[in-house]
Amino acid sequence: MTDEHRRSQRKRAHHAIQVADAISGQQIGHIGNLSIDGMLLISSRKLPEDALFQFTFNLPSGATAQMHQLEIGMHEQWCETASVPGQFWSGFRIIDIGPEDYSVLYDWVMSPGGQFD
Repeated sequence: MTDEHRRSQRKRAHHAIQVADAISGQQIGHIGNLSIDGMLLISSRKLPEDALFQFTFNLPSGATAQMHQLEIGMHEQWCETASVPGQFWSGFRIIDIGPEDYSVLYDWVMSPGGQFD
């Protein structure tokens, strides 16, 4: 990646948060980090460039930390080979998210632990 300027704080995923294609149900990869604007996805295959995706994944929600399944429309921005053989990193921008899913995402990103610029 070259010279990038992020608008929002990111939070690293400290455990594997699996990401699936909402339409096919196929596992795509897992989250490297999340922000309220986008996501770093770690996958075992290179994803199509400049493509649109509808992803689902679970995040803890509220005081009970009960899991909430989010469904988010995303646009692939870039992809590169990771330092681990057979892995790819892809950057996505959120283009569509419902109000409840946004609230869960926002609370998770802003909760203590794992934030970095």
